[in-house]
Amino acid sequence: MNHQGGKAYGEMMKRREKDLDEINRQFLQSGTYDEEENLEERLEQYKAQFIRFDEDASGDIDLMELSRMLEKLEQPKTRLELKKLIASVDSTNSGTINYPDFLVMMLGGKASVLRMILMFEEKMKEKPKPKGIRQRQSLADLGIKPEMAQHLG
Repeated sequence: MNHQGGKAYGEMMKRREKDLDEINRQFLQSGTYDEEENLEERLEQYKAQFIRFDEDASGDIDLMELSRMLEKLEQPKTRLELKKLIASVDSTNSGTINYPDFLVMMLGGKASVLRMILMFEEKMKEKPKPKGIRQRQSLADLGIKPEMAQHLG
């Protein structure tokens, strides 16, 4: 991959995104995953995840990219575990995870470790943080009896 950027790099990234959009379109039209809720939205999320983890823009997530991805998610794995994760979804026997394999893993019924980790990552992002001023609590709310409160101060 050419890391120099510029016009050629931008064009390559547009082609890559277009190719992934075409695969998403095929998944939508296949009818296989019609029961999935918000399928189009989920495919867009998976595309963004795949692009982020395919660091060299090769179109595949290889062993090292998978290793770095899981380390970032604080789920480091041994080389053997990584090979098993890839083998569990690799339909082309290439030793990598291509985008269609990635989608099958994320949408399929198979309980893949990688799928669970990526879903967990999304859930952690969605967690809303409390807003506003924290509600005031009385000593009774904290489990302190009124007679004990006299001894506090």
